[in-house]
Amino acid sequence: MHAEFWQARWTRSEIGFHSPEVNPYLQRHWPSLGLAEGARVLVPLCGKSLDLAWLAGQGYRVLGVELAQKAVEDFFSEQQLQPQISQVGDCALYRAGAVEIYCGDFFALTAQQLGDCTALYDRAALIALPAEMRGRYAAHLTQLLPKGCRGLLVTLDYEQEQMDGPPFAVPDSEVQQLFAEAWQVETLESGDVLGENWTFLQRGLQRLDERVYRLHKS
Repeated sequence: MHAEFWQARWTRSEIGFHSPEVNPYLQRHWPSLGLAEGARVLVPLCGKSLDLAWLAGQGYRVLGVELAQKAVEDFFSEQQLQPQISQVGDCALYRAGAVEIYCGDFFALTAQQLGDCTALYDRAALIALPAEMRGRYAAHLTQLLPKGCRGLLVTLDYEQEQMDGPPFAVPDSEVQQLFAEAWQVETLESGDVLGENWTFLQRGLQRLDERVYRLHKS
């Protein structure tokens, strides 16, 4: 979506996409990546996710990217952290402890800014983007991240005509198309979670498939 859309959502506190809990898929499957202690993890379009703090608590260095300044400030405030703020290119870099967040446009980031990120966690980035932007997003990730990078990707799939996104429906076939050329893609979990998401049921969905993928850049 355009920058103005997300800025407005955060300004109005219309953040139903924000989870008040650490993602259970992250807790369940992250250890299976076999990452080195202290590995640096890229979390695109991170919002103020509690997953950032969880990853840091597991001993990883976390690099989030978020467009909305309010989301970034809320994260550090709610975690009772006082960040140091510096300007790096077109982005403001907030830093406290093991967590860094670039406040700015993900597509403006360079490989140099990401440094030594060897891991990726995407719970809400790919599904936040309309179809015309998802190819660009996957290509940018592939360009930025080094060979051998490992990560988790969480997607949703439903009949797109039944509901406007975001979150958008991203079927398995599209995930394969976006990533299979440069990444090994393995499905770890897949299931219909509509019964656990009454908001989506009320919006007219008849199914809501959630999938978790393990990615490995070859």
